[in-house]
Amino acid sequence: MDVAQAIRSKQAIRSFLPQPIPDPDVRAVLEAGRRAQSSKNSQPWQFIAVRNRTTLEQLSHTGKYAGHLAGAALGVVIAMPDPSRKVTIAFDAGQAAAYMQLAAWERRIGSCLASLYDVEAVRRILAVPDEWHPHIAISFGYFDPARQPPSGVRHPGRKPLEDIIHWESW
Repeated sequence: MDVAQAIRSKQAIRSFLPQPIPDPDVRAVLEAGRRAQSSKNSQPWQFIAVRNRTTLEQLSHTGKYAGHLAGAALGVVIAMPDPSRKVTIAFDAGQAAAYMQLAAWERRIGSCLASLYDVEAVRRILAVPDEWHPHIAISFGYFDPARQPPSGVRHPGRKPLEDIIHWESW
């Protein structure tokens, strides 16, 4: 799959088959995150890769919309240094997440982002040191076609470019 095709076809997947992801694919996904761009090449992230079902279930309760982590074959929590120090920290975490998701999609592995609001619970579950902030997780797994959205519920797609682009000025 080329990059343009991956970007056009990528969608959030929240329902997964109970099938593990092979180690080489897990490593390729994590390597893609490691290779992501970051401000001044600071590479400010730490990744916590989680395959344990009990741990994924616990993490699924740390964010209002993080339930999909419970069914994932792999969860990756992105921990960052103090996010109040620089605005680029959140951008860098997003870059790493996007690279991992596209690498997974190329391998036919679905994914979905989760915001983790109960950071103290995440710290307890994963033994994350206080100086690191685990606000983001990504669930990964193979799509379960039997668990499609209810009939008639569809994602609205993307806005046309003409609705969001301003040339030279607003």
